[in-house]
Amino acid sequence: MRIVVTGATGNVGTRVVAALERDERVREIVAIARRRPADSPPKTRHVAADVAADPLEPLFEGADAVIHLAWLIQPSRDEAALARTNVTGTRRVFDAAAAAGAGALVHASSIGAYSPGPKDRRVDESWPTEGIQSSFYSRHKAAAERALDVIEAGGAPLRVVRLRPGLIFQRGAATGIRRLFAGPFLPSPLVDPRLIPIVPDLPGLAVQAVHADDVADAYRLAALDPAAHGAYNVAAEPVLDVPELCRLLGARPLRLHTGLVRALASASWRLRLQPTPPGWLDMGLGVPLMDVTRARDELGWTPRHSSGDALLELLAGMRDGAGTPTPPLDPRSSGPARVREILSGVGRRSF
Repeated sequence: MRIVVTGATGNVGTRVVAALERDERVREIVAIARRRPADSPPKTRHVAADVAADPLEPLFEGADAVIHLAWLIQPSRDEAALARTNVTGTRRVFDAAAAAGAGALVHASSIGAYSPGPKDRRVDESWPTEGIQSSFYSRHKAAAERALDVIEAGGAPLRVVRLRPGLIFQRGAATGIRRLFAGPFLPSPLVDPRLIPIVPDLPGLAVQAVHADDVADAYRLAALDPAAHGAYNVAAEPVLDVPELCRLLGARPLRLHTGLVRALASASWRLRLQPTPPGWLDMGLGVPLMDVTRARDELGWTPRHSSGDALLELLAGMRDGAGTPTPPLDPRSSGPARVREILSGVGRRSF
């Protein structure tokens, strides 16, 4: 089988490529990213291309499946640049996959695509996907879902799968995740459970997570199984709520007003102390808890890592400055003393 992966050098993409490399049914992987890494695994051919601008149909021709992972989270202060990749680029991928006659299209949706929902029960894949309006990430994921609706309604002979994972953690993406969400001013030694005394006790603070290797296996199954179709929620247990986070970190809960925490997040973002706008908080507190029964029963997916282990692995990686030798994840790309991150304007532009 010939599999094309967009966004192949990021947190999820690197692990998807690794999972496909191990599957004997896969003979060729075309790994697309804006910047090529120095090395490629045996069955993988890395191609430098921008999904928002470059011709895609020639790359997709003869593909048994296209796995679309390309997505921007930064620069958070330039939504036009983000939408160019996340919305326009995603539509171009969908259109090109259909036009090139690809066998399947597997799209990286997200828990962030869901409309506000309950935290006291699980919802299945039929829950509305209109997003959380104050979050650009959520709006863009919802827009991608609508674009995928159009492709499905168009009648192209294209098997369509949407994976909606929770938060995705791994040690190899620790520096990249720290850059995207915490920025250059977070001292790595402080990312230590022994130095985290409290967990904010906010209404709605209950999130789901999954290890990057486990979500990569879900993408592999979705791409290679001809029976896989539709949407699948993907997350490991347990739910990371306040009691569970306190247990994992050896911390205690501290009741805080959501408005205060949001105001602090907004102020620190506007002052360029960190690159994450407050819409991320709104999304985390607003999206529902997902039921993953369909992924387990129909896709045959079972996570090997707990959500807590994935989180602790990420924190240890941040503390150690861990990464992967691809442009988005390589610790060296931050520059000496993280100078390149600082010069990026902390969310003003990519670096």
